[in-house]
Amino acid sequence: MASMVDKSLVQQVEPARGESRFVMLETIREYALEKLEASREEALTKRAHAAYCLVLAEEEATEQSGAEGAEWLERFASEHDNFRAALEWLTETGDAEWGLRLGTALFRYWEIREYLAEGRDRLGRLLKLAGAATPTKLRVRALFAAGVLAGEQGDYASADALINESQDIARELGDKTGIAVSLNALAVFARDRGDVATAHILFESSLALWRELGDQKAVARALSNLANVLKLQGDYDRARSLYAECLAIFRGLEDRTGVAWSLNYQGDVARDQGDSAAAQALYEQGLVIFRELGDRWGIAGTLADLGSLAREQRNYPRGHSLYRESIKFSGNWNINAGLPACWSVSRAQRLLNLMPSVSLRLAGAAAALRQNIGAPLTPAEQANWKQACIWHGRH
Repeated sequence: MASMVDKSLVQQVEPARGESRFVMLETIREYALEKLEASREEALTKRAHAAYCLVLAEEEATEQSGAEGAEWLERFASEHDNFRAALEWLTETGDAEWGLRLGTALFRYWEIREYLAEGRDRLGRLLKLAGAATPTKLRVRALFAAGVLAGEQGDYASADALINESQDIARELGDKTGIAVSLNALAVFARDRGDVATAHILFESSLALWRELGDQKAVARALSNLANVLKLQGDYDRARSLYAECLAIFRGLEDRTGVAWSLNYQGDVARDQGDSAAAQALYEQGLVIFRELGDRWGIAGTLADLGSLAREQRNYPRGHSLYRESIKFSGNWNINAGLPACWSVSRAQRLLNLMPSVSLRLAGAAAALRQNIGAPLTPAEQANWKQACIWHGRH
C-alpha cells in the first residue's frame, strides 16, 4: 500500500478517529476495474467483497447508544459506499439471500441517518428478486424494514401493505417476534396519522405478545409506546404507571439509555399536567445520564424539552440558550438527525413571537431538510403546525 501511495495510485486518508483508509481517484478506479475484468476474477472478487460487507454489517448492526452508537454510525458511514457497491452487485446477480441479509442489517443505519428513499429503493428491488419470494423470516424482516422506511416518508398506504404482508408471513411461520414488531409498527403509523384509538389497541396487542415472549427490554419499550398514546388520550394516571414500570425494567436491566428516556417521558407527563417543577427535575435527571453516556441525541432532545419548559415559564433567555445548545449537539452528530430539534426551536420561537426572522429561516431550513430526505411532517405534526401558524397570525 505504501508503494501505491508513493506512485499516487491511491491516496491515504487519516480520519479523526479509527484506522487509515485508502481511496482511489475515479480514473484510477475505472482503470483498475478494467484490469479486474480482464483477469476473469471479477465475479470472485466482488463476491468476496460482498461477503466482507455482509459479515461487517451483521456483526456491527447491534443496538448501541451513546458514544458506542456514535462510533457505530461513523463506521457505517465510512463503509457506506462499500455497502452500496455490494448491494448493487448482489441485486444485479440475483443473490436474494445475501442481499436481503445485508439490506436488513443496514436498515437501522438508513433509518437513523435518514437515507429513507435509498434504503426503501434497495430493499424494494431485493424483495422483487425471484429468490426473495419464499415466505421466510428473512423476508419478514425485509418487508418490515421497507415498511418502516415507507412510513417515515409519510407513504402510509405502502407502509401498511408491507407491514401487513410481513405480519401475515410471521403468523404463517409462528414467528411471534415478527408479529409483535409488526403490530408495533402499525400502531406507530396509526398514531402518526392521528388515529390514536387504533394505535392504543395495536400497542396493547404488541405489549401482550412481548410479555408472553418474556423479552424484558421489548416489554419496556412497548410499555413506553403505550404510555405515550395514553398521554395523548389524557389518561395521565395510567401513563405514569406504565412509565414507572418501564423505568423499573430498564433499571433492572442496567440499561442507562432506557432509564434516561423513561425519565424524560415521565417529565413530559408532568409537564402536560402543569407540574413544571417535577418536569424540570425529571428532565435534568435524564440529561445527567445522557451526558455521562455521551448520547448526543438524548442530550439534544432533553435540552430542547428543557427549552420548551423555560418558554412556557416565560423564561425566554434560558429557553433561547437551551434551544441553541440543543441544535449544537444534534447538528454536530448528523445534520439530518438534528432536524427534529430544529423543528422544535422553530415552532417554539414562532409561538413566542421572538426573533421572527430567525424563526422563518429555521422553518425554511427544516422544510428543506425534510424535502431532501423525503420525510414530510406527519398528519399530527401538520395539525400542530397549522395551529401554531394561526396563533402566530392572531398575535
